[in-house]
Amino acid sequence: MCMLTMLVQTAMAAGTKGKQSSRFDWNPVIDAIIEVESEGNAKAVDKSGKSCGILQITPVLVKECNRILKLRKSTRRYTMSDRFSAGKSKEMFLLYQSFYNPHNSVEQAIRSWNGGMRYTKRGTQRYFEKVMSKMK
Repeated sequence: MCMLTMLVQTAMAAGTKGKQSSRFDWNPVIDAIIEVESEGNAKAVDKSGKSCGILQITPVLVKECNRILKLRKSTRRYTMSDRFSAGKSKEMFLLYQSFYNPHNSVEQAIRSWNGGMRYTKRGTQRYFEKVMSKMK
């Protein structure tokens, strides 16, 4: 069983059941985002000190993941230090996608990871192109 499949199952067990299919393969998207965000460095911290880990997770995203878990009646919660765990960072990505992107749109996943849920295509175009180039 691949690591991402196990992470999806862990996320589902943590209360991420919803419309999203656990059979969707997020590996290429996650790997490309990791390459763009941190080049795979789990200890990476941005210049502001707010975004951390392989997926450059912000405190706002940790808070939002915990809110989603609470809505789904899960007792599980993420901590700020979980941002430095590759596995937990991927779980947060999957949880976020399951809630806000139930149709598994790769474009929406990439753009919203950079620009939030109210992203604009223009504002996220450069980032989208970088991630897409890493997926090829």
